[in-house]
Amino acid sequence: MTDKPFATGALQPGKTALSSFACLAFLCALCLSMLTPALAKEAAPLADDPLTERRMLAITTELRCLVCQNQSIADSNADLANDFRREIRHLIEEGRSDNEIMEFMVARYGDFVRYRPPVKGTTILLWAGPGVLLLIGLTVLVRYLRRRNEAISDAALTPEEQKAAEKLLAATRRNDSTQ
Repeated sequence: MTDKPFATGALQPGKTALSSFACLAFLCALCLSMLTPALAKEAAPLADDPLTERRMLAITTELRCLVCQNQSIADSNADLANDFRREIRHLIEEGRSDNEIMEFMVARYGDFVRYRPPVKGTTILLWAGPGVLLLIGLTVLVRYLRRRNEAISDAALTPEEQKAAEKLLAATRRNDSTQ
């Protein structure tokens, strides 16, 4: 036996109680983390009037979040989107129409804030740009393919090249027949 009463690997006093407490605390935390989603509730609308909330939702689905840019204001959780929703609720409560609210937002932030900007001189690039880029891409592709086909020609082999090719084919046939 050893002189040391608590050799490596042996149980030390108080060690089991501490590890049992840590294990119990971990299990409690795990159980609580599983319960919190079950206790979650759907967010209550901020407007007292459901009609106001529906109008605000309809308007904000047509407006782009300037922070996220690929989400509507209705879908975004950005602080700016929350401010926009609050402002739109306030404008609805003031009695403004949907068109007036859209005009207000466009006057403040430009046509980019709309998911479907109107076709006019300043937005023509937004509407025609994808088609123009597609036509340019197709033109470049067709020209490249035509030039490549012209560069590839079926020229006849010279007598020396013909002899070398026949020699290679004969060697290949011999190797195939021996196998």
